[in-house]
Amino acid sequence: MALAGIATGTKAPEFELKDNHGRTVKLADFRGEKNVVLLFYPFAFTGVCTGELCALRDELPTFVNDDTQLIAVSNDSIHTLRVFAEQEGLEYPLVSDFWPHGEVSRAYGVFDEEKGCAVRGTFIIDKEGVVRWSVVNGLPDARDLNEYVKALETL
Repeated sequence: MALAGIATGTKAPEFELKDNHGRTVKLADFRGEKNVVLLFYPFAFTGVCTGELCALRDELPTFVNDDTQLIAVSNDSIHTLRVFAEQEGLEYPLVSDFWPHGEVSRAYGVFDEEKGCAVRGTFIIDKEGVVRWSVVNGLPDARDLNEYVKALETL
């Protein structure tokens, strides 16, 4: 089953989730302030996910700055995400779409019902809350960070 995610040019679904420190992260908090790179990934501690999230960590100034905020979403619990972030030195918010299970992932069209997790969906949302760019990859397929950078440069 191929998931396509929500269409470019549409309003990004609002969400309010807890991050790996138990803080509330709301998409609305960035409205008018920052573009958001919203990245869905299947599970913490898995090979491809760890590689992707560490690559983002290594290029963090590109994704977390005065103009941009990176938010990574999985269906793991906040406790799992806290240990994962500490182990990998991840300084950006890892938010939990654990309960109601996959609600935000479903809203963005990237929840795989069969596997019970989000696929690799990335959405670049502008300061007005509109999806300007997206890519959805299957579970085994890592994403290309350079694509995000190019998309951000167009905003």
